[in-house]
Amino acid sequence: MELQLSKPLCFFDLETTGTNVAQDRIVEISILKVHPNGNKESFTWRVNPTVPIPPSTTAIHGISDEMVANEPTFKELAPKVHALLKDSDLGGYNSNRFDIPLLAEELLRAEVDFDLKKAMSVDVQTIFHKKEKRTLEAAYKFYCDKDLTNAHSAEADTNATYEVLKSQLDRYDDLENDVPFLATYSAHKNYVDFAGYIGYNKKGQEIFSFGKHRGKLVEEVLEKEPGYFGWLLNADFPLYTKKVLTRIKLSKLNTKL
Repeated sequence: MELQLSKPLCFFDLETTGTNVAQDRIVEISILKVHPNGNKESFTWRVNPTVPIPPSTTAIHGISDEMVANEPTFKELAPKVHALLKDSDLGGYNSNRFDIPLLAEELLRAEVDFDLKKAMSVDVQTIFHKKEKRTLEAAYKFYCDKDLTNAHSAEADTNATYEVLKSQLDRYDDLENDVPFLATYSAHKNYVDFAGYIGYNKKGQEIFSFGKHRGKLVEEVLEKEPGYFGWLLNADFPLYTKKVLTRIKLSKLNTKL
């Protein structure tokens, strides 16, 4: 079943130096942009992360320091990535919990102020886990009856994810061929930031979801404890989380003017 799209949908996959969203870097990115008319664009770039790639990580995706030494940095590639994504919704495999948060960090480090939260995001892994609970390789075999060669290659994983989603739509009658529906279906608990440090209460107000202020309104904590805001900005939190905190802080100040 072909996807019914009202705007482009960009499937993407990252290979990285590790799994720490706040600290690790991209070493390969592949984007498959599917347009509403069915046309597709595919781009894959190796990336110099500017930090060493741990041998244990190289053992997984096969990308070593030597292989990316002469490749562009993400900051150099960021304008191209932004140009592809800016008018699109997003799709990926475990993308809501890893690829999108890490990409948001890299874009902020590259000084590209592009809020990925504004895009719909379809996480094919979540749909798969709700239906079958398997890995990407098993999903590809189960839904497409094909063996996934070159697993942990960003391009192979990206194309497999696209094919799996189309097959999921063929298999499950209750899945609507509609990006807003699929984004809602594949969403995890709704947080203000990607990392899950700031959530919502039942009234839709922004609250801390960690630490000593868990459950408390963010704007009230930041107003009563100015030093806590400074500590958060200097601590090892993701840049996007700090951006959200700054936005809440500034919105509270603006209401007083």
